[in-house]
Amino acid sequence: MSIRFIVALLVFMMVQAMVFGTGAVLVLATPLSDYAMQLFPWVVGLSVVISVPLSWQLAPLFIVRLSRSRATSPAPINRQAASAR
Repeated sequence: MSIRFIVALLVFMMVQAMVFGTGAVLVLATPLSDYAMQLFPWVVGLSVVISVPLSWQLAPLFIVRLSRSRATSPAPINRQAASAR
């Protein structure tokens, strides 16, 4: 598995929660609430379908951000090596 796939998998659930929440608010806070029982399965399905490509596009941004933060952070101190001197 590639790093991009792993990061996209981790990001997927957060993205899906945001997309589902947006869809749920749109259904419940508008006159569509009369049809909520029929629309919620569609909201769930569409949130999955929309979240897959969205998380795939967001994954490289998080990978670059992580690599930048690792490049600028100081090296961790190895306490065992320091105490042996």
